[in-house]
Amino acid sequence: MEILVLLLVLVVLLAMGVPVAFALLGSAMATFLVLDIPMVVVFQRMAAGVSIFSLMAIPFFIFAGDLMYRSGIAERLVQIAEGAFGRSRGGLGLVNVGASSLFGAVSGSAIASASAMGSTLMPLMKEKGYDGDYAVNVTVTAAIVGLLIPPSHNMIIYSAASGMGVSIGDLFLAGIVPGILTAGLLMFVAWRIAVRRNYVPGRFPGWRSFLKALLFAIPGLMTAVIIMGGILSGIFTATESSSIAVIYTMLIGLFAYKTLGLKSLFGAAKESVKITAMVMLIIGSATAFGYALAILEAPTQLANLITATTDNPILVLLIVNVILLVLGTFMDMSPLIVITTPILLPIVMAVGVDPVHFGIIMMLNLGIGLVTPPIGSVLFVGAAVGKVPVEEAIKTIWPFYLALVLALMLITFVPQISLALPAIF
Repeated sequence: MEILVLLLVLVVLLAMGVPVAFALLGSAMATFLVLDIPMVVVFQRMAAGVSIFSLMAIPFFIFAGDLMYRSGIAERLVQIAEGAFGRSRGGLGLVNVGASSLFGAVSGSAIASASAMGSTLMPLMKEKGYDGDYAVNVTVTAAIVGLLIPPSHNMIIYSAASGMGVSIGDLFLAGIVPGILTAGLLMFVAWRIAVRRNYVPGRFPGWRSFLKALLFAIPGLMTAVIIMGGILSGIFTATESSSIAVIYTMLIGLFAYKTLGLKSLFGAAKESVKITAMVMLIIGSATAFGYALAILEAPTQLANLITATTDNPILVLLIVNVILLVLGTFMDMSPLIVITTPILLPIVMAVGVDPVHFGIIMMLNLGIGLVTPPIGSVLFVGAAVGKVPVEEAIKTIWPFYLALVLALMLITFVPQISLALPAIF
């Protein structure tokens, strides 16, 4: 009865258009009323959910990513990618994937990547004769790569939600090869569609222009190198690295690129505060919702249901993947990480799945949800930036979905794709 109240209130509130954070909070409060638990417990759980030291890294990484966007790094990354891939048929599609992957390495945000790459590349693609639906589909699916390549604040949320101190450094390392694999598959699909639609090949700008673009982009790309190098060497923690990333990004924006001013700094700070407040409210609400689930023993019931169905690791992973894929189409990434990690992580660990490996599986799984209706926040952002109706983009996005699902299957069932680099370092 109580579990029905929890889920029914959540579904009704979401259907009414209530923001996810308040829908989670409202369903938890309704359940606590039915269980006769004091309302103060809800807010205690919310406070406990956000009072985790590692979560302090989130606002700093968001701030650093916004500063990189405002400093013009997106345009420089496009120039590098154009030099590397621009000569191929449909070269701007490949440039889009490559630049999004590089931008993801310094922003860690799928929405930021879709906005930055979309506003930079989509008008250019249309000008060169590319269809609007193709430009949107390439942009939004390539933005998912940024969730895998460090730094990714969603990995920090997963580490905190795991309750077992999964190493953020290991998660960052584990995402690099899967990110490259996913980008490669998306590039192949983008190229095949470009060939079929007979898009015009690009023109190599010349080694001088390419090397100049690379030289100008190096300071920005060094952000990811400094973050990973500092964490792996033990010089600073992931949380400390986020604040160092802000200082470094601010310095190169002010003195190397000379594109940041006081207005840009205040704008980035204001936007970062807004996004951080949203993320933290979602995490707090999801923690209260997860506590209600725990009281009702929903995780144990789900685990018993899955293990009663099968104890085959392959089938368990397939079931978990389907659960995450379905949930990802209806809810944003951050609350799902907080809610599902304590439920699903013990289940997959019981069949021998490494928690770092599962973290990468979850990132890509829920990332696919960000470009899938009905929620699909990244898809809607990309379509809005590209001025293309979502319905038009969805009609032709399925080859990119196939590439993402293939990457997911490879990452799921070939653990070394994720675990090779953490094992080395």
